[in-house]
Amino acid sequence: MAGRVSFAALDGIPEARPGDDLAALIAAALDAGKTPPAPQDILVVAQKVVSKAENRYVDLATVQPSSRARDLAAAADKDPRLVEVILSESDEVIRFKPGVIVVAHRLGFVMANAGIDRSNLGPLDGERVLLLPRDPDATAESLRRALEGRYGIPLGVIVSDSFGRAWRNGVVNVALGAAGLPALIDARGRHDRDGRSLEVTQIAFADAVAAGAALVMGEGDEGTPVVLVRGAFPDAPVHLAAALIRPKAEDLFR
Repeated sequence: MAGRVSFAALDGIPEARPGDDLAALIAAALDAGKTPPAPQDILVVAQKVVSKAENRYVDLATVQPSSRARDLAAAADKDPRLVEVILSESDEVIRFKPGVIVVAHRLGFVMANAGIDRSNLGPLDGERVLLLPRDPDATAESLRRALEGRYGIPLGVIVSDSFGRAWRNGVVNVALGAAGLPALIDARGRHDRDGRSLEVTQIAFADAVAAGAALVMGEGDEGTPVVLVRGAFPDAPVHLAAALIRPKAEDLFR
């Protein structure tokens, strides 16, 4: 990997709508900005634009909460209809308190409110919420194939989302999906500068790139959901973002 990494937010990505061809929208922004991708560039794509294109909306007006959802909603001070959707996207409720429900998402992520969001959905969408993509790794792979086919060069793609972290305030971007790059780099067996063997070091490369991209992507009303990353690509085996999920048997906090 080079000693210098650049992050450039792409201008001109329109508001995504269900059925949109995201690869075509990204390519149009790359071409219009006269910033053609170079070999082994990485494109970080915000989860929300993916979910919108995949029509992952749910209208809460159509949701009938179960008794379990109503009980949990009362304890967590949340809309029972929203809690029903959270439960439908989750395999396990880990913790809850007023304002937040931490769950094990069906995709394996341990996260608040199953990643369900209401922000930036439009002024007339008060009853709609947006779910995570059905399969972020598959989405990343589909985008990678389409963009590599257009430009004829190897590229990496990350689908990112903002996560809270145990013991730390604030959110950072992490990789929900990845394709064409080593999402997790296993450094065990390598040596430090003193020759000591690394025994536990695994590098969350895709998370690190996603976190860096968030600095130019933003978390609010910036409207720049795609970032071109250059100079970050390492020489390591390719892994999907699923490799970043710690198995429950190894999770000391559940």
